[in-house]
Amino acid sequence: MRKRSLAREFALQILYEIDITGDDHKTVLATFWHLVEEDVSDEVKQFAADLVETVVKHRSDIDAKISMYATNWELDRMAVVDRNVLRLGGCELLYRNDIPPKVSINEAVDLAKKFSGLQSGKFVNGILDKLKAERS
Repeated sequence: MRKRSLAREFALQILYEIDITGDDHKTVLATFWHLVEEDVSDEVKQFAADLVETVVKHRSDIDAKISMYATNWELDRMAVVDRNVLRLGGCELLYRNDIPPKVSINEAVDLAKKFSGLQSGKFVNGILDKLKAERS
């Protein structure tokens, strides 16, 4: 698996834990790496941490954008995984100009397909595609 794809998987897991527990992101980040059983490069850890910190810093703005495009869906009623995949993808689209929008959306869709329900990939793609159109 590519380094950034792996980092996104870790970031999603960390965001999920933060969402479920309400714990501080710095605490979750610190303890998360001690629980990971595989050897993870510093590059992967740093990219994952950067994504998590950007989501946490801009969460209210990211959530507002997601809510605007998720017609007939309230953010707190979405599946926790879907909500955090959207936050991660939204973070990349809105705050990471070093990542092509197509890559951000494809990676988010892949995460949704891997970690959520059958229709999650389409759901995530539809919302992030609208967000990308706004960015252009």
